[in-house]
Amino acid sequence: MKKSRLLNSELAYEIAKIGHTAHITLCDAGLPIPKGVKRIDLAVEAGLPSFIGVLNPLLSEMQIEEIILAEEIKEKNPTMLEKILKSFEAAGMDPKVVWVKHEEFKKITKESEVIVRTGECSPYANIILKSGVVF
Repeated sequence: MKKSRLLNSELAYEIAKIGHTAHITLCDAGLPIPKGVKRIDLAVEAGLPSFIGVLNPLLSEMQIEEIILAEEIKEKNPTMLEKILKSFEAAGMDPKVVWVKHEEFKKITKESEVIVRTGECSPYANIILKSGVVF
């Protein structure tokens, strides 16, 4: 049995094959997922799994050099923003933060290697994780 934290085989596979500067989107239950982008749908019901509950295991497996967030999260969901930033701090990462309008965020998701949908039902709980290198 796999020993590390992330047990979802499909998600672990996508992280293992991602290269430098490629990105993965982690989203709430409501973000539209563009046609042609691979979807890993983890949502079971509202709130399950939570956004942070998926983000933390992802951070244990993936080196992140940059994140993209919607500007609207600052006003509409500051509690989630604080949790996101604390998750990176706990993982020992300090990625560059890029702020964009939500409409632009949705356009950028079309470039993702994969979009991971959670059961999160709070506004703007979405992040694009740009892969870094470990050396």
